[in-house]
Amino acid sequence: MNILITGGAGYVGTELAHVLDAHNAIDQVLIYDNLSRGNYNLFMEGNFRRGKISFIQGDILDERSLSKALQGVDLVYHLAAKVTTPYFDRDLHHYEQVNHWGTTELVSCIRAHNTKAKVKGGRTVQKLIYLSSAAVYGFSEENCHEDSPLHPVSHYGITKLRAEKELDLLRDTCQVHIVRSANIFGYSRSMRFDSVINKFMFHAHFKKTIQLFGDGRQQRSFISIQYLVYLLSLGAVQANFPALLNAFQFNYSINEIAFEFIKTLIPELDILYVNNGFSTKGITLESRQGLSSMPPVHPKDLLQYLREFEQAFSF
Repeated sequence: MNILITGGAGYVGTELAHVLDAHNAIDQVLIYDNLSRGNYNLFMEGNFRRGKISFIQGDILDERSLSKALQGVDLVYHLAAKVTTPYFDRDLHHYEQVNHWGTTELVSCIRAHNTKAKVKGGRTVQKLIYLSSAAVYGFSEENCHEDSPLHPVSHYGITKLRAEKELDLLRDTCQVHIVRSANIFGYSRSMRFDSVINKFMFHAHFKKTIQLFGDGRQQRSFISIQYLVYLLSLGAVQANFPALLNAFQFNYSINEIAFEFIKTLIPELDILYVNNGFSTKGITLESRQGLSSMPPVHPKDLLQYLREFEQAFSF
C-alpha cells in the first residue's frame, strides 16, 4: 500500500508518518507539505526506514504538484490546513484558501487522476481520510455526536465544514472517511504550542504560571496526539473504519485542566484569571460511530499523559 499525507510535516503528520513507517503492510509513505510553519524536525528527529519515506515540497493549491504526488497512491491522508488555537476571527481569506479551496483542489485532482487511471488501467486512489475538527459543531450545552447539528462559529470551523462538503464529490470514485478531532495535546517531533493544553504545559513548566481567559468553566474535548495518530493509522488497515468519527478521549472544563491536573503535576503553579467575569461557551463530544470499538493501545488517564508530556521537555 502506498500512502500520501498532505500536511505531513506538521504536528499530527510527523507522528503519523512514524507510525505508518513502522507498519509492515505499508510500502511507501509520501510526505506532501509546503513547510509554511517551518516544520523541519520531520527530517531530523528519529530515523525512518531507508527508501520507505519520501517528500515533495508543494502547496495544497498547486494542481500540478498535487497531481504528480497522486501517482501510484492508494490512500490519501488529508491533514493540510491552516490551524490557529484559539480560533481568532481574522484572516478569513487564508482559512478559506487553505482549508476550503485546498480541499477542493485535492478533490479535483483525485477525480481527474482516478478517471485517467481507470481508462488506462492504472492505479487509482482507493481511500481518503480527512482530519476535520469538532469546531464544525460550534458551541453546544450538550455533547455533540456525529449526527448533531453543525453550526460552526469560527472561521476555522466554517472552512473545515465547507471542506467536508467538498468531499461528497469524491464518494463516487473512492472511499471517504472524516475524523472530527477534539483539541489535540501532547508531544510531537513537530510541536505546536498554541493549543490549550500544550500552551498551559509550556508556561506551567518553564514559568510556573498560566493564564485562564474568562471564568474557566467552559467545557472542551481533548485527545492525545498518540491516540489520534493511532486512530488515523487504523484507517489504513481496518476494513470497517467508520465513515464519520468523533475522535476524543476526555471532556473537561478549563478549570479542571488547570487545577485538577496541571497543578497536581506542578504544585507550585500560579493560576491567573484574565477577564474572569466573562463566560465562554464550550463544546464536548461523544461518539456513536464506533470509537468505543477502538480502544487506546495503552489506556491512560489525563494526568499520566501530562506527566509523560512534561518529561519530554529538554530541561
